[in-house]
Amino acid sequence: MKKFNPIRKVLDGLTAVSSSSSSSSSCQPGNRELEITEILHSEHFQLCKTVRHGFPYQPSALAFDPVQKILAIGTQTGALRLFGRPGVECYCQHDSGAAVIQLQFLINEGALVSALTDDTLHLWNLRQKRPAVLHSLKFSRERITFCHLPFQSKWLYVGTERGNIHIVNVESFTLSGYVIMWNKAIELSSKSHPGPVVHISDNPMDEGKLLIGFESGIVVLWDLKSKKGDYRYTYDEAIHSVAWHHEGKQFICSHSDGTLTIWNVRSPAKCIQTIVPHGKQIKDGKKPEPCKPILKVEYKTTRYGDPFIILSGGLSYDTVGRRPCLTVMHGKSTAVLEMDYPIVDFLTLCETPYPNDVQEPYAVVVLLEKDLVVIDLAQNGYPIFENPYPLSIHESPVTCCEYFADCPVDLIPALYSVGARQKRQGYSKKEWPISGGNWGVGTQSYPEIIITGHADGSIKFWDASAITLQVLYKLKTAKVFEKSRNKDDKPSTDIVDEDPYAIQMISWCPESRVLCVAGVSAHVIIYRFSKQEVTTEVISMLEVRLLYEINDLESPDIEQVATPSGGPNSQPIVFQSHPSTSSSSSDGIRDNVPCLRVKSSALKQSAGYQVELVIQLVWVSGEPPQQITSLAVNSAYGLVVFGNCNGIAIVDYIQKAVLLNLGTVELYGSNDPYQRQPRSPRKTRQPSGAGLSDINESTVASEDRCKSPTSAKMSRKLSLPTELKPELVPFLDVRDNSFSRSRSSSVTSIDKESREAISSLHFCETFTRKPDVSTSPCLWVGTTLGTVLVIVLNLPPGCEQRLLQPVIVSPSGTILRLKGAILRMSFLDTLGALIPPASESWREPNVPEDKDDKDRLKKRRPVSVSPSSSQEISENQYAVICSEKQAKVISLPSQNCIYKHNITETSFVLRGDIVSMSNSTCLACFCANGHIMTFSLPSLRPLLDVNYLPLTNMRIARTFCFTNNGQALYLVSPTEIQRITYSQETCENLQEMLGELFTPVETPEAPNRGFFKGLFGGGAQSLDREDLFGETASGKPSRSLAQHIPGPGGIEGVKGAASGVVGELARARWALDERGQKIGELEERTTAMLASADSFSKHAHDMMLKYKDKKWYQF
Repeated sequence: MKKFNPIRKVLDGLTAVSSSSSSSSSCQPGNRELEITEILHSEHFQLCKTVRHGFPYQPSALAFDPVQKILAIGTQTGALRLFGRPGVECYCQHDSGAAVIQLQFLINEGALVSALTDDTLHLWNLRQKRPAVLHSLKFSRERITFCHLPFQSKWLYVGTERGNIHIVNVESFTLSGYVIMWNKAIELSSKSHPGPVVHISDNPMDEGKLLIGFESGIVVLWDLKSKKGDYRYTYDEAIHSVAWHHEGKQFICSHSDGTLTIWNVRSPAKCIQTIVPHGKQIKDGKKPEPCKPILKVEYKTTRYGDPFIILSGGLSYDTVGRRPCLTVMHGKSTAVLEMDYPIVDFLTLCETPYPNDVQEPYAVVVLLEKDLVVIDLAQNGYPIFENPYPLSIHESPVTCCEYFADCPVDLIPALYSVGARQKRQGYSKKEWPISGGNWGVGTQSYPEIIITGHADGSIKFWDASAITLQVLYKLKTAKVFEKSRNKDDKPSTDIVDEDPYAIQMISWCPESRVLCVAGVSAHVIIYRFSKQEVTTEVISMLEVRLLYEINDLESPDIEQVATPSGGPNSQPIVFQSHPSTSSSSSDGIRDNVPCLRVKSSALKQSAGYQVELVIQLVWVSGEPPQQITSLAVNSAYGLVVFGNCNGIAIVDYIQKAVLLNLGTVELYGSNDPYQRQPRSPRKTRQPSGAGLSDINESTVASEDRCKSPTSAKMSRKLSLPTELKPELVPFLDVRDNSFSRSRSSSVTSIDKESREAISSLHFCETFTRKPDVSTSPCLWVGTTLGTVLVIVLNLPPGCEQRLLQPVIVSPSGTILRLKGAILRMSFLDTLGALIPPASESWREPNVPEDKDDKDRLKKRRPVSVSPSSSQEISENQYAVICSEKQAKVISLPSQNCIYKHNITETSFVLRGDIVSMSNSTCLACFCANGHIMTFSLPSLRPLLDVNYLPLTNMRIARTFCFTNNGQALYLVSPTEIQRITYSQETCENLQEMLGELFTPVETPEAPNRGFFKGLFGGGAQSLDREDLFGETASGKPSRSLAQHIPGPGGIEGVKGAASGVVGELARARWALDERGQKIGELEERTTAMLASADSFSKHAHDMMLKYKDKKWYQF
């Protein structure tokens, strides 16, 4: 452990990276304010991804292992998501990023084959916690269209766009010399190409017969032994899929005209039945009316009933606007199950993995474009299972995110109890059928909560403890507003084109459970948590005018700005809020009108979060209010504060009163460092808030929206800066168009030329001026021009007077300056420990009924964890301030800058958080150039700098957040949250925390052939594929057709596979690796040579003894 001060820092030589971190204080080395022992060092930090939650973005393929009960989903971006029992999930990524066409499990062997659009096959080993690729095979002359791997076979059939079928050995991942050419498969008299292979499957009762479906409508039953086609079935409509009856005597095809054809294997001339599930009845042998293509069909039999025919698509063309459907035909009944999104793929889950056994289907897994649905086939009405995976993150597009680690232990149970009442009814009563894998052994025991804000105004609370994710509770903030009855009735006061309730910011106090949210329509709502239902007759509401005239400015050099401090004689000014009465002027200009209408009727509020107060910014003289850029709430003070590019407002939510309503420039008073010049106003409409909800990956550039009305109350004109000198303009990466016109500390719609906006707010109990000898409640305000201003809060005593006497707020005159917009502020105590803002503990707000209880509640005092107000001056505090460009540590009350570090010169910080970690504190930053950095506190030594994630869109910038204990997250796609850690300890423990996908399970016994089938030769016919496809029989394959690429997970995969206990066959396959075989042969040869040498030595010795004493003439 080291004690860091300016002299030691130079002696330690903290490399060139930290050379920009220079001390700007003139403190003596022996000063008490520098004697802080730091325990965090670079070895405590390591960056790695932990888990990915949410629905796989843009899914394209689906597979299921019926023995292991594991589900796999592939995506268009090359991602692979594996799901076992709830809490067992895994994410993998193909390096090429090509879309996944198809997935095939090696059933009960802990392996998976993936086929990609770049014509590669990959073999994944699932026997390790982080699956890896064992082998890859790259086709160079043919395009892969379909794959089939028979159960308990090591030979994979690969169909191509040219109509050929190649065979791959999945153990060595090499091609067989056996090839089925399209021209040999079809009729010799046919002159046209049959099209790509769309289906391959072997006859359930005869492995030597392969059914091949071509896109044009031709189906061929190929005899593998005789290498010729036995039967050819022709239909004049394109084929999309084929499925067998388990007895191997019939199969069914789905076609592009919405028909199903059922064929007898031995009757190729004509199908035995044609079904049009959604078409009109066929009359007089005429062709049925065409319907949409049936994209997939499955044919599943039951032991004691009619078979199931399950299909997707096939709807009539006249059903315009109808939602996508899955059709379940069972006997004479046909059920049409409507889906919310288009169907990508579906699979029927059956009791047996053997294709030649009665299937007994029990569920259907339906993969939709934005959802995963599992249908219970065993219950009447086909109810769906309740999905236990966290796949509903994107139910409404995510617009903001907050992450809280080490929360109060009673918080998650409280949220779960109120959230459990919100669950829908009508789900299947059976257990979730995807139940494979085992949970990891979690070593992290602290509670973690993620809060997501959404475009429809909803807020979701998630339990994120121990790298899992489970939804706890959902709050709908739009309930407090009047809804438009139709699109034409849309209020003319809307300042966004769509999603007027979208959540923009969240401020939450976990201790008191007070929640405050800001929306895009310039509204703020405060909520309290209650376990009891309540009916609110009148929703409390405040309207605030916050719009001032805009002036240009000339800025002084940042480093030369004086830092004035209010002296003992400085008089605080008490500001009154502007009067607010909704009205419109006689000429039709909107004035004092909020953007949304709060409900006037009684509001029934369920247990959970209940609205306490709604605050709305109003139109002023025809100008709409600007969106809120910063927000903070404090439960101990009973205050909420918010700001935008016009100014700041402080509201007492206990007394429902506006305490302060000022333009940013007024906070400076006479200490304004800018020279502001009047200029003409510009009037433009605010852009849509749709940029917040980029489910379609769109980025909305903001327009310049500077306005210039005057205040209704102030007599003098107020001015705000709009044009900066070049050296003050925050750096914008010219390569990143998404930041060219829309960026701020909160990444909202503040233009780079915008006025001085409020970008950061922090309640605290600290020294407000240099002469102070004790701490007092105050609010620190950061702006986009790098200024920090301090507002003093004079609170009444915490008894009944708090409800009656007003809170007095006044600027202190203290001004601090940094480069770039202020992002985050926090405070450390004398020992360098983080000082959290004061807070009160949660109490049920709806319990008291009689007067005594009410009086007792009124007399409660806030539970403050801040230093007491009688703190002596010897007990220093340290303000840690992080901006887009630099960080400073300032000693209080002296206001000396003791440490400074320029974080970046060529980029800017998007997110900065002061977090607790390993019983210490550090500053964590995420830059627009993709770097994640951490710095020690208070010395600001660089501890970690990793080029992790180049910023590609606004979604990442808007959702990235750090939290305590080395955790962080961001929205990696519109539907998925990626969690990462920058803690070395968590990285080391991650392997134990991850769940296991593969568990040793005995393969079910094969179906009994029965006495008569055994006697007369019926039942399934086996085939020795090795004799057919091995190199001895089929010869060597073409070397130019495909290239074998060893995977990075080969050695580890072989070890993991060999350690499994799944039966002799599986063990032998993985143990007899090609290299291992050669080594074994070499050992055998060596042993034989040693034996031969021993024998020769023995014979030579015997000969020597025999002739040793004989003379030469005796020979």
